[in-house]
Amino acid sequence: MSDLKMPAKTHGAGVFLELRKRLQSGLLIVGKDVAKSPADVVVTGGDCSLHILTPRGELSLKLPAGVTFEQGSCLPTPAGESCGDELHFRLRISVTRSTDEDASNSVIETLRAKETYCFYCQSCMTRLLEDRVFKRVLPLPNGNWNAIVDDWCCHPDPFARKLLPRAEDCLLGDTFLLLARDSSCEQTLTEEVSPVASEDGQDSKKTCRRLKLVSCRSCSSVLGEAVAPETLKLYITQVVVEPAVGDREPEASLNRSLFLERTVAARLLSISNSMSTFHFSVQTPDGKAFLLLWLLNSDSITASVPERCVGVESSISSSALHSPSPRAARALKLLYTVCSDTSAQQREIVSSWEVNAIGHPVVLPLTVCEELLQVIDDSNSSLAASMRCMRSYKVAYLSL
Repeated sequence: MSDLKMPAKTHGAGVFLELRKRLQSGLLIVGKDVAKSPADVVVTGGDCSLHILTPRGELSLKLPAGVTFEQGSCLPTPAGESCGDELHFRLRISVTRSTDEDASNSVIETLRAKETYCFYCQSCMTRLLEDRVFKRVLPLPNGNWNAIVDDWCCHPDPFARKLLPRAEDCLLGDTFLLLARDSSCEQTLTEEVSPVASEDGQDSKKTCRRLKLVSCRSCSSVLGEAVAPETLKLYITQVVVEPAVGDREPEASLNRSLFLERTVAARLLSISNSMSTFHFSVQTPDGKAFLLLWLLNSDSITASVPERCVGVESSISSSALHSPSPRAARALKLLYTVCSDTSAQQREIVSSWEVNAIGHPVVLPLTVCEELLQVIDDSNSSLAASMRCMRSYKVAYLSL
């Protein structure tokens, strides 16, 4: 995995930092527009912070609680022939484990039976459903269970009947919730029939499947599907679910890109931990692969500071890449490739994943797949140039 290919030079990070909690080490990259030689860079540590002194001035990066820079451990390291515009340094950190930091933000991980929840549209924070108390919160089979039924049975699929929730059930898929409709839905939701093309466009015998898309009546954002007359399928990237506590008003909606990034990252991490899988195929509801993701590690702490911001007196947080949040956050490190890419190398990767059935399916609406790709591409473009590619894949980080 060390074979790096350099893209054409673009404007990326003036300072890039990646710390690895498990390895208790880190990589610091400083662009030569910021410092010309290793002697121009002095790194010191403070209380949960890292101070980088360059000819441009001092840059202070906040570190997560429990992460401390080991004084005097920052040493220059060869960057390779392809990194002539960068200075690379290795450093060491000490880590005190924080249980709170590892807590999941995923809706699916936090829903519990006999608790009261409110459901809101993530785009406009309109309340979608009456408060719900679930008698049962049950997981559905994992995303690719239908694909392997033929290997289990020598007769027609005995599981062909849909798994639908009862009135007080919540069924949890990898990326969605199945709920029973209630009377409030008529005032807050709209439905629209949308055709979905057959997976095999050459087969005239296969008719187009029709989806009943469910949207927010207030802002028209697509929230999911009506999979049965009395059943809603709501994607976790489209709704905010909060415990109902008295008359408390919901918090203001997060920036859309940040909400999507954190929600998807939390689910990838949870699925990876529970199923010991590191390859994911992001797919649209018709089963078409859109994006391939390869999870490299989940213990990274990253900061990517544009060259124009280095030397600015305000402190910059080491939170997620391209994240406006001042709070420091962990990040998933991913390799990715876009399935629609027409280059020979990308087609070979996509074909290999398909032939070998690599990639746990992660199903999201097409518009959400496109949003996710934009978030990932933004992350990639914010990295130091030498960090953007690995073999034939691109590199990105998703904050947790």
